[in-house]
Amino acid sequence: MPNREKANHISKCLEMAILLEVSANKPGNVNFVVGFEDTRVEHFFASAVAAASSFEAAARRGAAVADGKLAISEVRMGQLMKTCVTDIDAWQTGGNTLLGTVMLFMPFAVAAGMAPLKDNAFNLAVLRENVKLAVENTTSEDAVRVYEAIDIAKPSGLNGAPDLDVNDADSKRRLIREDVSLFEVFKIAAGYDDICFEWVNNYPITFELAYPYLLDQLRTRTLNTAIVHTFLKVLAVRPDTFIARKIGREKALEVSAEARRVLELGGVETPEGREGVISFDKKLRDSGNDYNPGTTADITAAALALCTLAGYRP
Repeated sequence: MPNREKANHISKCLEMAILLEVSANKPGNVNFVVGFEDTRVEHFFASAVAAASSFEAAARRGAAVADGKLAISEVRMGQLMKTCVTDIDAWQTGGNTLLGTVMLFMPFAVAAGMAPLKDNAFNLAVLRENVKLAVENTTSEDAVRVYEAIDIAKPSGLNGAPDLDVNDADSKRRLIREDVSLFEVFKIAAGYDDICFEWVNNYPITFELAYPYLLDQLRTRTLNTAIVHTFLKVLAVRPDTFIARKIGREKALEVSAEARRVLELGGVETPEGREGVISFDKKLRDSGNDYNPGTTADITAAALALCTLAGYRP
């Protein structure tokens, strides 16, 4: 398959993963039925469409790396993320919808571009190796561009970083002056942000927890059930760092305990479990956006991206 067609294929896989993730009725997240005051499902749909061209551009750069036409350090991952976030901001009015997802997906796009495509599927072991290469070869310019992307997206819960705080005006200058790569920046945040944790540890939550669980669920359950159960499983095992940053780790642990309880009741497959999901969803929403398990949703989307890249079709 020519590189241009492969890049388009990769973009479609990632766009579809976003659309599938937001379509599921996950507790505390935006879905078809309910949203937040300023952010609804249509904003996520528009964001997925707006992001597609950046995913395709990233895949083309990955293919250029594989062909020896571009050094992996010249992929400009940060600029790709900034362009993606800029396009998302231009095409919808719901605020920050996909910043975490974009951060997780862009290395996938580059890595898939670097990999061979056989029978419309990528080998995920090869993809994971390429992801590691892509993130470890980011630059200080990439870091600056991601800081600029964060300025555009304006996510909540970003404060109190121990060093190179994104809210500090001097941080961007320091990144260049001290030659701090994006990978090194994410190392600083990996202890309190699971998007960064995934980046610097080669995506263990996605590849070793979320994806295998989702794949197993998809074998015997409907897509919505599989996604909701995977979301609950990840949340049960990993306290959501988006919640923890906003209202504290203790509250995040309480949310994880409730996710475990709902799964133990059978999730959406039993009357008790369905009642538990509804109650859990209401509890999260009644507490406001501070209790939105946003990072868990991003990781669930990343697991779906692995499914679609590996050949899954709904």
